[in-house]
Amino acid sequence: MKIGIDTFACNSGESAVGVYLMHVLKRIPSFAATYELFGWEYDRFVYSEAAPEMEFIPQCSVNSRTANFFWHVFKYPGFAQKRAWDVCLFPAAGKRLPVRSPCPTIGVLHDMAPWWERKKREYLNTFVRILLPSALRRLDRIIAVSSWLKQELMDIAGIKENKIEVIPNGIDLEAFYPRSRGEESVVLIQPFSFRRPYVLYVSRIEHPVKNHINLIKAFGIFKERTKYPHRLVLAGGDSRGAERVKEAAAASAHRNDIFFTGHFPHASLPELYSGADIVMIPSIYEGFGVGALEAMASGVPVACARAASLPEVAGHAALYFDPRNTEDMADRMVTLTANRDIHRECRRLGLEQAQNYSWDRCVGRTIEVIKKMV
Repeated sequence: MKIGIDTFACNSGESAVGVYLMHVLKRIPSFAATYELFGWEYDRFVYSEAAPEMEFIPQCSVNSRTANFFWHVFKYPGFAQKRAWDVCLFPAAGKRLPVRSPCPTIGVLHDMAPWWERKKREYLNTFVRILLPSALRRLDRIIAVSSWLKQELMDIAGIKENKIEVIPNGIDLEAFYPRSRGEESVVLIQPFSFRRPYVLYVSRIEHPVKNHINLIKAFGIFKERTKYPHRLVLAGGDSRGAERVKEAAAASAHRNDIFFTGHFPHASLPELYSGADIVMIPSIYEGFGVGALEAMASGVPVACARAASLPEVAGHAALYFDPRNTEDMADRMVTLTANRDIHRECRRLGLEQAQNYSWDRCVGRTIEVIKKMV
């Protein structure tokens, strides 16, 4: 069995899709098949630690999204035929897919964000409304990371239910677990220093989907009501609309208590979560919502939006709010910080909920899908 794996659009292992791919590569049994990775030349050594026995074949020498799109349309079919794969896996199926393939294809879909975010932008209507759903329909099998996303695929892209397998992402419990805090008032994570207590939101800075502006407003209401010393830490690199988020923070009466970290190293996230008093996830759209699980596994109570896949993933372990209602959001902040009984109960339930998600189980079921395709 010979399997190709497309690493394009996985952001060198740093994005959520990249982290997914890293965990999959670490757990794929090398004796079961021959796996070949292909992607950007500069990613040649990115996956060598996770998959030392897998060959990496650099492709598409022009470093641009447009060039890569056309590479998948015109060059991929001949390349795949030459490699003689039995199956090709596309971990970032929402961003990179071929128009046709000489071998069976499996796409992993983490969200339909390109359709959701850009459907009203005229110059992208053709791609979003026609090309993306059409490309998804041509896949032989789709792995959706949540049942909510499966339903969205059926509704938006017209994918038949029997072509979709729901396989949730996992959580790395060896990295994310409750840490002893002690009495330290400062959390040191080089090159950052965070004064406790703080409210945390880990996400790329993006408006309006990630809903930072409403969180900033809710934080202001929370501060006015409680007079608590909490700070708001927003951890994530800038994306579209980031300037509007930062303008909202600068206009806040509590701007001195709002801290942007910029891109935050994934390896340091467990310490950042562990130092938080509570974690807020106000996102309007999440295909899976791994941040909720990372916080819960770290022993930190979570309040999140009653939206998209978040209730499915967080279950009964989180408090929920209307993501468009800043008063409602502030209420949950007050509840989790002021009522320590509820704080402790959410922490306990969160630790239990995180145990339901395993990377080993995720990869095992993915291998089963690949075998069925072969």
